[in-house]
Amino acid sequence: MGLSTHVLDTMHGGPAAGMEVALFTTDGDAATLVKRFTLNSDGRSDGPLYDNNSLKVGTYRLVFDVAGYFKARGVKLPEPNFLNKVSLDFGVAHTDQHYHVPLLVSPWSYSTYRGS
Repeated sequence: MGLSTHVLDTMHGGPAAGMEVALFTTDGDAATLVKRFTLNSDGRSDGPLYDNNSLKVGTYRLVFDVAGYFKARGVKLPEPNFLNKVSLDFGVAHTDQHYHVPLLVSPWSYSTYRGS
């Protein structure tokens, strides 16, 4: 399956449908945009971000527009809000394995892990 992501909105108890996400490859401090996408009704991209044939060993970054998502849902956020964009940097060591990067998020907290 390659690389995938899934976002759950823990404030509302469901998928973060409509959240904007950007995927980058990284090399030290440099980052190269690979794609921007909007999460579907299940809080996922419409397909894998990379399949096993195109995923490379290296480092990557997913940037989730948390503030934009919650503002679009009508959540009143303070200015400046606590979380704006959540950036997750992670490494891929084995391209024959599936790397799933879930995000559990509210306007005030987030957590992630390597899923299956």
